[in-house]
Amino acid sequence: MRFTEWSTDLATNEQTLREIFQDCSDIVFRTFNVDPRVLVVYIDGLTDTQTLEKVVLQPILSDKNTEGVNHACTQGEIIEQQLVAIAKVQTVSALHEVTDGILKANIAIMVEGEKQVLLAGLKKSEKRGIEEPEAEVSVRGPRDGFTETLRTNTSLIRRRIRSVELKMESVTVGQFSQTEVVIAYIHGIASTTVLEEVRNRIRQIEIDGVMESDFIEEFIEDVPWSPFPQIQNTERPDVVSAGLLEGKIAIMVDNTPFVLIVPMNFWTGLQAAEDYYERSIYNTFIRLIRYSLVNMSLLLPSLYVALSTFHQQLIPTNLLISIADSREGVPFPTFVETLLMEFMFEGLREAGIRLPKAIGSAVSIVGALVIGQAAVQAGIVSAPVVIVVAVTGISSFAIPRYNFGTAYRMLRFPMLILAGVLGLYGVICGLFIMIIHLLGLNSFGVPYMSPVAPQALRGLKDVFVRAPRWSMNVRPAYLSGANRRRIPKGQQPNPNRKRGDR
Repeated sequence: MRFTEWSTDLATNEQTLREIFQDCSDIVFRTFNVDPRVLVVYIDGLTDTQTLEKVVLQPILSDKNTEGVNHACTQGEIIEQQLVAIAKVQTVSALHEVTDGILKANIAIMVEGEKQVLLAGLKKSEKRGIEEPEAEVSVRGPRDGFTETLRTNTSLIRRRIRSVELKMESVTVGQFSQTEVVIAYIHGIASTTVLEEVRNRIRQIEIDGVMESDFIEEFIEDVPWSPFPQIQNTERPDVVSAGLLEGKIAIMVDNTPFVLIVPMNFWTGLQAAEDYYERSIYNTFIRLIRYSLVNMSLLLPSLYVALSTFHQQLIPTNLLISIADSREGVPFPTFVETLLMEFMFEGLREAGIRLPKAIGSAVSIVGALVIGQAAVQAGIVSAPVVIVVAVTGISSFAIPRYNFGTAYRMLRFPMLILAGVLGLYGVICGLFIMIIHLLGLNSFGVPYMSPVAPQALRGLKDVFVRAPRWSMNVRPAYLSGANRRRIPKGQQPNPNRKRGDR
């Protein structure tokens, strides 16, 4: 039997709720035989019981205050603040609103003879402190990070952007989990087209439960089968705030510290938060080094296999002799030993992540040294292959974002296979396929390779180099809406001014 309206008979309402919450030992029913009778229902463990006793239950036991409750409910108004001193109070009259309110850690207060039910928010949830994210460390910059509590996360954004134009829309996703999802953006800066697309995709999600932000990400990304992520995730409030100021949209999910940022382009995956906390000339130098290491992490093993197997004439003679001498007695072809070492290196990396922190790093480092040295001495692999794989692994650690680095780790193996079969021609074909794929990707209507393709000259100030902040006075055109200027006209400082000039 399904009820939609709330009854005025308190006994009937209590029986209905007890049937709905049958076998739910954490649901507490407390009846007070005052005139009129009052029923309080809440979830044990999600409610601040001390405040409940002091602010709600003790006033109910007073005849004077009970009359005040009755009067407030009769008039359909919220209980007076001095009676229930809580942050959020609302009245409902439908059964599903009552049950949903209880499941969202609200206290349901019901009065005999009244149809309206008071939902009072007295949430109490265990949460960890605000700490620096371990996966996105920086030498200079803020040290705070998101937690699993949604309201803590939204407050961290509000502390940085204190503007009424910062909007946070709430959506509930998940049939059983009823997870709250917040869409954050800055009105006037975010593109209305992208914002509406984000709203539509989230509203169309139909799933039983949402345990992490990846549940949302997989439903709303443009090309699920691409190895490259089209949605950025981060634990840093400063990164989210900077994205909002550029015109991006943040998607915050309850019970996870990872916040999604859309749209995302290719170059975002290669940029670290620290790029914007040091001087531009230094960050440009570091960024160029990082891009070189990223290319090495993808191409170094395949180039070694292609040159040593098919194109020995391109290797200097002395180096070729050294490689040939080290390969003497190795039973496997270059392609097989390189593939074997790459597989073992990825296995050690994964083992280091899954093991407890105290021994994980030790196992990965010691394992790599022991296995590499033993394999060379046993004549299973050659020393140059161990060096190539080690340099490749170190280069991959230079990629700032974990999910973006995973894409390169995946692509390294097909590139290696193409090099082992076709040599340099295979490497070039693999690069062409990857570039064509990247040029065809979009993230919420924004080209993935923008502002390089299609080219936007002003956007190139923050791609291969990091221009001085005073010169990046305009937001990216492919992201922002009507308000595109970061610095008002005439306010840019003169970079050539002399000391003492005003």
